[in-house]
Amino acid sequence: MPLTLPRVYPILDTASLARLNCDPIHAAEGFLEGGAKILQFRHKSFWDRAGFERAKTIATLCRQANALFVVNDRADYARLLNAALHVGQDDLVPADARTVIGPEAILGFSTHNPTQLTAPETDPADYLAFGPLFPTTSKERPDPTVGIYALRAIRHLTKKSIVAIGGITRDNAYYCWSAGADSVAVISDLLPQPCTRSTISARMAEWIRLSASVYAGKHS
Repeated sequence: MPLTLPRVYPILDTASLARLNCDPIHAAEGFLEGGAKILQFRHKSFWDRAGFERAKTIATLCRQANALFVVNDRADYARLLNAALHVGQDDLVPADARTVIGPEAILGFSTHNPTQLTAPETDPADYLAFGPLFPTTSKERPDPTVGIYALRAIRHLTKKSIVAIGGITRDNAYYCWSAGADSVAVISDLLPQPCTRSTISARMAEWIRLSASVYAGKHS
């Protein structure tokens, strides 16, 4: 049975939040108050003790809100936090990541082309991210954009849930869902300015309404 993911997958990227002078814990509270049922903690810089304690606090907030907490890249911290894990092409391969986090934890894996999507190493992953669909500023060295047609073309290659990634906004998310994405991962378009707990909560709620309206339209 494929894993069912929320249609909106917010990513709490600490670098993006730092540029906006927004506290990660306040941002997490905003996402969860706005209706998020999954939240990925993406911290690309050094994990010091303060960073780990921050992630631990956010993990607790997610549990209290009945939302899935996902750690990006770091299988060791995901295991310590009893969290789900998302890895990319330059991280541990899914089989090794699975060894660290155990058989029950949810595991996601980023892919950028059909070969990666269907490679044997994807088997231990519960869901697959695919992209970047559009140009993105959230990565220093992003992979080449693949576009909506590529997403539509690979949808039949796997029964696993697919998360569309890369440059997704309220203006283009519809095309991702229509092309077969089960969920869309969002960073920048969930961070309004000024970036506060209340504005993030309102933006998250806007995204939830958007996803619900698109889903209703597809099934009317």
